[in-house]
Amino acid sequence: MSSLKAAIQRLASLGEVESNPEARQTFLEFREQLTHGKVRAAEKIDGQWRVNVWVKQGILLGFRLGQISEMGDGSGLSFVDKDTFPARRFAVSDRVRVVPGGSSIREGAYVAPSVICMPPMFINVGAYVDEGSMVDSHALVGSCAQIGKRVHLSAAAQVGGVLEPINATPVIIEDDVLVGGNCGVYEGTLVRAGAVLGAGTILTRSTPLYDLVRGEVYRATKEASLEVPENAVVVPGSRAVKKGKSAGWNLSLYTPVIVKYRDEKTESGIELEEWLR
Repeated sequence: MSSLKAAIQRLASLGEVESNPEARQTFLEFREQLTHGKVRAAEKIDGQWRVNVWVKQGILLGFRLGQISEMGDGSGLSFVDKDTFPARRFAVSDRVRVVPGGSSIREGAYVAPSVICMPPMFINVGAYVDEGSMVDSHALVGSCAQIGKRVHLSAAAQVGGVLEPINATPVIIEDDVLVGGNCGVYEGTLVRAGAVLGAGTILTRSTPLYDLVRGEVYRATKEASLEVPENAVVVPGSRAVKKGKSAGWNLSLYTPVIVKYRDEKTESGIELEEWLR
């Protein structure tokens, strides 16, 4: 793997690679490793998530090398996209359920056995979706997003992608997280294991997270993205705006709020998720 990493780094540093046959061959080898989860845009090492910058360089190299091409999915649908990132094809042996109805998963996205994909949904290049997870209807898993085991991305949930800057941490959702319908998780937010995001919750770098249980306010910093604590139950909330005319107009702004941490009652409330998998 070190030789592949070195080759990607070298090619990424060159100004002209489009006509280099070695570059395309190296990229295709890299894409194969990415598709099978052998390399990842980010990984957890000694409890800390680390960005693999060279993997993002490899993905960007693919976009540089790609030529616009007509492609089909075998069902009569046609696409026009870079030929370096065609739609993935799945076999029964992959043990991934892709339910008919307009879903698409790009080559270079890892989807583990036992994942369920409900139509229509989209998983972009560099994403990693681990075992037992469900990507529900109208859900998006963006570039390089890391999705753990037994995660449920509910209908219309959006997990943002981060390709550039290449050293930026992608959105990471750890094991056993429930992301409710119409949620948006963006800009490198880290959602720790067991958390529950209530429907409509939006998380970004500029969004402070208020913890009513522990009396804390969590914010992103220059060095780190917003982090949702393990087992936190987050719902959409609001806070009063006191500047200018706001007080007289009784205005408030959206903010996510931790109202509790998962307990037995929370577990029974989401038990149905297991039956749906």
